[in-house]
Amino acid sequence: MTAIRELASPARRCFLATSGALVVAFALHPTRTMGADAPELPGSLKTQPLLDGWIRIDADGGITVFTGKAELGQGIKTALIQVAAEELVVRPARIVLVSADTERTPDEGYTAGSHSMQDSGTAIRHAAAQVRTILVARAAERLGLPAPQLTLDDGVIRADPKRSVSYAELVAGPVLHVRAQARSDVRDAGSHTVVGQSLPRIDVPAKLSGGAAYVQDLRFNDMVHGRVLRPPSPQATLRKLDADLTNRMPGVLKVVRDGRFVAVIAEREYQAIVALRVLADSAQWDEPATLPAVDRLYESMRDSPSQDTVILQRGEITGAGVKSVAATYRRPYLMHASIGPSCALARFVDDKYTVWTHSQGVFPLRKALAQMLRVAPDQVHCIHAEGAGCYGHNAADDVAADAALLARAMPGRPVRVQWMREDEHAWEPFGPPMIGSVKAMLDATGRISEWNYAVWSNTHSSRPGAAGDLLAATHLAQPFTPPAPKPLPQPEGGGDRNAIPLYVLPNALVVHHFLPAMPLRVSALRSLGAYLNVFAIECFIDELAQAASADPVAFRLQHLDDARALEVIRVAADRFGWSGYTRQNGRGRGFAFARYKNLAAYVAMAIEVEVRRDTGEIRILRAVAAVDSGEAVNPDGIRNQIEGGIIQSASWTLLEEVKFDATRVTSLDWGGYPILRFPGVPESIDVHIADRPGQPFLGTGEAAQGPAAAAIANAVADATGTRLRELPFNRERVRAAWGP
Repeated sequence: MTAIRELASPARRCFLATSGALVVAFALHPTRTMGADAPELPGSLKTQPLLDGWIRIDADGGITVFTGKAELGQGIKTALIQVAAEELVVRPARIVLVSADTERTPDEGYTAGSHSMQDSGTAIRHAAAQVRTILVARAAERLGLPAPQLTLDDGVIRADPKRSVSYAELVAGPVLHVRAQARSDVRDAGSHTVVGQSLPRIDVPAKLSGGAAYVQDLRFNDMVHGRVLRPPSPQATLRKLDADLTNRMPGVLKVVRDGRFVAVIAEREYQAIVALRVLADSAQWDEPATLPAVDRLYESMRDSPSQDTVILQRGEITGAGVKSVAATYRRPYLMHASIGPSCALARFVDDKYTVWTHSQGVFPLRKALAQMLRVAPDQVHCIHAEGAGCYGHNAADDVAADAALLARAMPGRPVRVQWMREDEHAWEPFGPPMIGSVKAMLDATGRISEWNYAVWSNTHSSRPGAAGDLLAATHLAQPFTPPAPKPLPQPEGGGDRNAIPLYVLPNALVVHHFLPAMPLRVSALRSLGAYLNVFAIECFIDELAQAASADPVAFRLQHLDDARALEVIRVAADRFGWSGYTRQNGRGRGFAFARYKNLAAYVAMAIEVEVRRDTGEIRILRAVAAVDSGEAVNPDGIRNQIEGGIIQSASWTLLEEVKFDATRVTSLDWGGYPILRFPGVPESIDVHIADRPGQPFLGTGEAAQGPAAAAIANAVADATGTRLRELPFNRERVRAAWGP
């Protein structure tokens, strides 16, 4: 049992019992805008301040928690349940979590940027604590004892063994229509029994057992199937289409054409697939050559007009120093490469659309769909369902637009649209290519005296919010124009995310060259620009350490004054056995560090690789990471994220690259776009968590990608004596660099 600590005076509130429900009234009307001088509410309570938007307790004892964030495989559902259970002092099994539903949950924008715990976790913690405070104060009145003399266990508040009252008796129905306060009586970290425990994730069992885990698994009665005929290339125009034969095929219900948007609807999925092939054979397209030569990609980026922003200017860059070092690093177009091609279901009934989608932002998607369909937003209901793969803005929103358009063409029946592999690989918004160029000076003591860094990148977000962000909407006869691309602002940034080093640099200049022109459609891929920027910065730190004849770990420690950064670096190096490492032929070690966005989780990492000169194969033998995410709600969930980030980054770093010719994307399958297979997974991954009970949550989901890439690169350089600066480090590139 948990003893109730001193609570805010109940005299500040007026408690009225009405039909078994609790009504709480404040002097300030709960929906009135707070004054400019009022304290800021924590997390997403800033924009969604009413408690009953987050917590509902029913008369039967059921507890429902609402979040606008979506489960994308990061384990957020489990962690949010733990946070709510801890503050409400109930078993996690009693809580039902409802996530990302435009008619039921708070609008928390996108589930992106490792913000779920910072935004939603913080909001739910404080909302649950305030709900508990209200109910305990109510119980104190009913039981005739001061709150500190009561105990609370699993939603039951006791005065003594014979006198108690449950949450359900205090609140019969969703009546906590109360504005949140800026301060909450959150439970002391030392009393936690749920937060900090590695509870099993609630989203995993169905995935392991082959159950209905994903939007791809959803099936409805009377459901029909749609397939969309995409143009063969981004700028292709449809010159001719003959749908007569397709319309006569078994099961075909309708061929839909609106400009370049062409689709078929059939009773059964395979009928739709076969019909689409016949329809494709009848289509004639004109394809202009609009893409840059793939072997001149980076030159074309440098030649493109850019919008230049100085994001850091400290001291003066004079070129004075003892030793100068310069290098340039590159990454290609990358895919999200979701294992399950994108899927959505939509139904149009009584002038209202319902869309089941694995979008990362159901509320922005609703706005975009409403604009495309030319209806009011309240005529569109978006419900999140997990997708078999995500990793940023993939084709989830685009397939939702497809499904909505086909539902409009087939009122009353649910329409399921499943993309094929070639659709996903050709048409998903890619992660943009990037260039990072850096020059630095070392002084006589071997310290960095000047740092000059520049990064070139397209936008890292074309997420829906407007119809022009949806692929199908741009193909209609009356097309919607994509909004003008914009850079994401600092401190989080987009292409310049993590472009500002955390190191102590007395003289530094960092410039972001934003490239508005996008030959291929691009958007958010996990970690945005941090993957390239951390890769570049941390590889260059190793190159500077070598120039200074210093150990790479010691060199990093010498240039940092953040105590938490210093700790994770020391832990990772110690657990790896950095100081006692013995080199073997063809093997090497590498180190890297970053604080994601310079305001989220700290990650330090040491990696050992083996490189074969004859084949160019890089084998990751082991990875040791240390992470500081603030308070660890579910330690195993944090390990999952770091492990997954290392594996995904290894795949990007060693294998992945979008290929294209003058007209179209050519890497349309796993042969053309290989990803890491099970034999390529590191033999061991060891993650050490620096837990900070009581400290704010720090986003972890995208924190490992940049350090992993740099640690791999530094290990390869250590093993071969050759520095690779252009991604990916495929076998051909390794053999060419290392030589015979």
